[in-house]
Amino acid sequence: MTALKEKLFSEFPPVSTEEWMAKITADLKGVPFEKKLVWKTGEGFHVNPFYRSEDIEGLKTVSSLPGEFPYVRGTKRDNDWNIRQDIDVDDFKAANIKALDLLRKGGVTSLGFHFPGRHVTAENIALLLDGICPEAVELNFKTCNARCAALLGLLANYFDAKGADPGKCKGSVNYNPFKAPLVKGMNVDDWVEQAAAVLKDGRALPEYRTLAVDACLFSNAGAYLSQELGYALAWGNEIIARLTDAGFSADETARKIKFNFGISANYFMEIAKFRAARWLWAEIVDAYRPESICASKMLAHAQTSEWNLTIYDAHVNLLRTQTEAMSAAIAGVDSITVTPFDGIFRTPDDFSERIARNQQLLLKEECHFDKVVDPSAGSYYIETLTCSLADAAWKLFLDTEDKGGFYAAAASGEVQNAVNASAAARRKAVATRREILLGTNQYPNFTETAAEKISATNDSCCCAAGTDVPTLDFSRGASEFEDLRLAVERSGKTPKAFMLTIGSLAMRLARSQFSCNFFACAGYRVIDNLGFDTVEAGIDAALKAEADIVVLCSSDDEYAQYAPAAFKALNGRAEFVVAGAPACTDELRAQGITNFINVKSNVLDTLKEFNKRLILI
Repeated sequence: MTALKEKLFSEFPPVSTEEWMAKITADLKGVPFEKKLVWKTGEGFHVNPFYRSEDIEGLKTVSSLPGEFPYVRGTKRDNDWNIRQDIDVDDFKAANIKALDLLRKGGVTSLGFHFPGRHVTAENIALLLDGICPEAVELNFKTCNARCAALLGLLANYFDAKGADPGKCKGSVNYNPFKAPLVKGMNVDDWVEQAAAVLKDGRALPEYRTLAVDACLFSNAGAYLSQELGYALAWGNEIIARLTDAGFSADETARKIKFNFGISANYFMEIAKFRAARWLWAEIVDAYRPESICASKMLAHAQTSEWNLTIYDAHVNLLRTQTEAMSAAIAGVDSITVTPFDGIFRTPDDFSERIARNQQLLLKEECHFDKVVDPSAGSYYIETLTCSLADAAWKLFLDTEDKGGFYAAAASGEVQNAVNASAAARRKAVATRREILLGTNQYPNFTETAAEKISATNDSCCCAAGTDVPTLDFSRGASEFEDLRLAVERSGKTPKAFMLTIGSLAMRLARSQFSCNFFACAGYRVIDNLGFDTVEAGIDAALKAEADIVVLCSSDDEYAQYAPAAFKALNGRAEFVVAGAPACTDELRAQGITNFINVKSNVLDTLKEFNKRLILI
C-alpha cells in the first residue's frame, strides 16, 4: 500500500505556495487578493482562501493527543457525548412520565429539568425522579439561584434514600452567579458567599457540577465567537479566583464548573471554538497549580443557538440546528441539546422534540460521529482557525482581567454593551443581506402566514428584575423582519408589488426575481410577468391588478428611456420603484423618481418605509 501511495503521488509534482499565488493573482486580473478573497471575520482576524502544511508548522494544537493536556484534542479518548433533552416542569408527575418515556424510547442519555425555585421541595423531587436511576442517566437541574443550595441537599438526601452511590451519580445544578447582571439588570455583590454555599452543599454529590458558566447567553444574544469564548474564560476564571481566595482549593472549584456554550451557524469556526476553549481553559486552571492535572479538563455542554432561528419557514431551523450539532459533535463536547425547530414561537410538540432528538441519533447511529476522536485534527484550515480564535479570545480575556475581572465588567454593563453592539452589527448585516437567514431575508416563502401559529412561551424564572445595569438583548437576527411581516399580516391589507418587466430578456428576468424576493420578505403579494412590449401596456396591467407598487425591471442602459415614461404614465397612482442602480440614477432622481432597490439596499429599512406608506398610514 505504501509503494502504491508513493507511485500515485509521484505522478503529481508538488506545487509551491508561490505558484498557487501566482495563478490566483493572474485569475483575479488585477483585483487585489486581500480585498477579493481574504475574509475578515467579526471575530477580528482574517481568513485566507487556502492553507498549506507550512501554515501549521510549530502550532501547539498539533503536538498533543486526545485526552492529554492541554486537551485541545479532547478530554477523553473517545468521541461519545450525551444526548440531552430539557423539560420545562410545570406538573412534576407529568414531567416524570415524560422523562421515563424519553429514557425508554427516546434515545436520550441526559435529562434537563427547569422549574421555579418555589417548587424546590422534597416531595416534588421525589415525584420528579420516581423510577429514574440517578447512576444510569445524567440529570441536570436549573432553578433560581437562591434555591440551588437547597436543591443540592434534597438531591443528596433522595439519592441516599434510594441507595445510590453518590460517586456514580452524574449531573449538574445550574448555579449561575452572573445571571443577575447579564439578564436581570441587577448586581449581586454577595455572589461569592452564595457560590461558596453551593460549593459546600455540592460536596455530597462529587460528580455533580454546580457552578455554571452560561456562555450560551452570549450566543443567544448574538455575540461573536471570540466574545463568547473570551467572556466565558473570564467568567470561569472569576469563579476560581474568588473561591480560592475564600479558602477553597483550585482542584475542588475547577471540578465543579460546567461550561454551557451555544453553537452558531459558523460551522468550521465552531469546531475551532470548542478546541480552543478546552486549550485555554486548561492553561488557566493550570496557572492555579492544581494537585491533579485532570482538574484542568473542561466539561462542556453545547446547545444550538436561538439567535438564528426563524418563525417564518421554520422548518429551515432543522437545517441550522443539524449543522450546529454536527460541529459540536466533531469538536468533542460532552453533551448536546438540540433546540426544537418550533421552540421560539410555541411550546414544542412531541413531533418537534422527537425530530430534535433524532438529529443527534442520526449523527451517532448513521454518521458514526462518536467513533472518531477529533477528526478535524491536522486540517490546515481548522488548526489555523483554532489558533486565530484562541488569540482573539485570549486578548479579550486579558482585557477583561485588566479591568477588574468578569464581575466588574458585567456589573458596569461593559460586557452587555459589547455583546449588544456586536448583535446590532449582525442585525444590520441581516438587514442588508450580508448575513443570510434563508426564508426570512432571502428566498422567503411568498404565501406563508405565521401569526396564527405563534403562542406565548413562559419563562419559569421567578426572580425579580432590576435596572442597575444594561441587560443582554436577546432579539434574534430575524426578529425585525418578522415584526415587519407580522405587521402586514395583522393589518388586514396585503400590498401588491407588480413587476413591470420590459427590454433586455436576461436583465428583466434577473431583476424581477430579485425584486419578487425583496418585497416578499415583508409578506407583500408579488405579481411577476414575462414581459411587456411597451411601458404603457405594463402600467395598464399594473393598474388593472390594483398594484400598490410598480417595479420597473429592465437593464441599466434602458432605464434612461423606460423609467421616465413609466413614471409619467403611472402618475402617482402607485409607488414606483426602479430595480437596480443605473448610471442615470441622478437624472432619474431629478425627475422625481426616488425609489431604487439593488444588492446594496438595506432591505429592512426600505421595507419599513413602504410599510409606513402602505400599511400604517
